[in-house]
Amino acid sequence: MLPYNSSYLSVEVSDFILNCFVRSPSWQYWLSLPLSLLFFLAMGANATLLITIWLEASLHEPMYYLLSLLSLLDIVLCLTVIPKVLAIFWFDLRSISFYACFLQMYIMNCFLGMESCTFMVMAYDRYVAICHPLRYPSIITDQFVAKAAIFILARNAFLIMFIPILSARLHYCGKNIIENCICANLSVSKLSCDNVVLNKIYQLILAWTLLGSDLILIFLSYIFILRAVLRLKAKGAAAKALSTCGSHFILILFFSTILLVFVFTHIAKKKISPDIPILLNVLHHVIPAALNPIVYGVRTQEIKEGIRKLLRRVGKSSN
Repeated sequence: MLPYNSSYLSVEVSDFILNCFVRSPSWQYWLSLPLSLLFFLAMGANATLLITIWLEASLHEPMYYLLSLLSLLDIVLCLTVIPKVLAIFWFDLRSISFYACFLQMYIMNCFLGMESCTFMVMAYDRYVAICHPLRYPSIITDQFVAKAAIFILARNAFLIMFIPILSARLHYCGKNIIENCICANLSVSKLSCDNVVLNKIYQLILAWTLLGSDLILIFLSYIFILRAVLRLKAKGAAAKALSTCGSHFILILFFSTILLVFVFTHIAKKKISPDIPILLNVLHHVIPAALNPIVYGVRTQEIKEGIRKLLRRVGKSSN
């Protein structure tokens, strides 16, 4: 491992040093406990949701398969980022190997893109359920979910892989201190001695193309849903539909808002502390993961009933 003052050396980098909150080091102390609680909440809630859907036969339906996919993505994202961040906070384990850094970079970008795409498919699911209820069973089938999952995986796995490839091919000639808690592409590539314009352009185009197109389709789905809901004449039907879709939309908006804030804080980095985008980046990997199973799962009556049955099974087995 290279020493911390390796910026003066001319040898190849084999390890990186993750230097969190350079200008606000005290943040590590007050952030470590809530971050730990959020991590365990996210892991526990998503694991419970996955087990409930797996064991409860009545939940073996397309909508719940999509929820399972979202929970799985949240678990992988949390495990990729948060344990390493907590290791830095609690034990000062800031070193990360060259290849582990680029693997983390790939998984983070790939699974965030997959999560965005899953939100889009779930918005389409709600659109069909509310705007075309009679056609829902014939459109949203197990086969549709399988094709959607393959599309989500293929689109992001292929397009995202060029982000770490472009960064890994750069020549890192000594500087190895990443001013971030995670191996974010731009934080790593700026340590290179080479020109990184191509990296920046590709990531910017990819972010606005993939996430931008997902957000546009999500907003269009909810505009059509809102229009259909306002036409409902049955007593309480509009309120029920708005309650279900409203919570979903708020969560999607929260997911996308943090991304947009992160982008704009990078653009205006001279006017704000550079630690703000780092904090937002870390929180973005754990807060949506903790909220998703609560908003999507616990607010759904069928899943609540499934969790009660699961708890009763656990209680009986313990006796």
